[in-house]
Amino acid sequence: MKKRRVLNRELVVETAVAMANATRNYEAVTLVALARALNVRMPSLYNHVGGLDDLRQAMAIYALRELIRAMREATVGLVGQAALLAMADAYRHFVQQHPGIYPLAVNAPEADDPALVALAQELVQMLMLVLASMGLGGEAAQHAMRGFRAVLHGFTALEASGGYRLPLSKDESFRELLTTFLAGLAARQQETAV
Repeated sequence: MKKRRVLNRELVVETAVAMANATRNYEAVTLVALARALNVRMPSLYNHVGGLDDLRQAMAIYALRELIRAMREATVGLVGQAALLAMADAYRHFVQQHPGIYPLAVNAPEADDPALVALAQELVQMLMLVLASMGLGGEAAQHAMRGFRAVLHGFTALEASGGYRLPLSKDESFRELLTTFLAGLAARQQETAV
């Protein structure tokens, strides 16, 4: 006799995440499609999620947790530019591995969503600590963080959409972009120190 899976919120969310990544689009995950993938009737999902909005919020939490975990693991024992480069590599790898849920990880959370706000703050604090190890603080660090995010998102979004077709190493292009960004940060610090 075939053993039946025990349905719980974690399995529902993980299945939704897998579907989103497979289709490269979290919006393609509907409750009907999810119920079909789990081989349950759709009303059964409501025992584990409060509806599509609740499911997407849970997927966003999953995405941010995974991104934070990947970036934290990549930076163990590193500081300064080495830590920032490791974070960038982890970010890019996350986008490659999770194309469907990545958009959920980059949207600024609504103020009335304490779980996502806490995760976003955790990510910001991690970045601010690395920038502090590079001698950046206050508004300078906040601008650097925005720039870093823009560099990462821009490159990975173009890469994911097939925007790089030249026969040139994308890894090398990514490294050059980051090196240029870091050189700009260092030059800016020298200007303001004078």
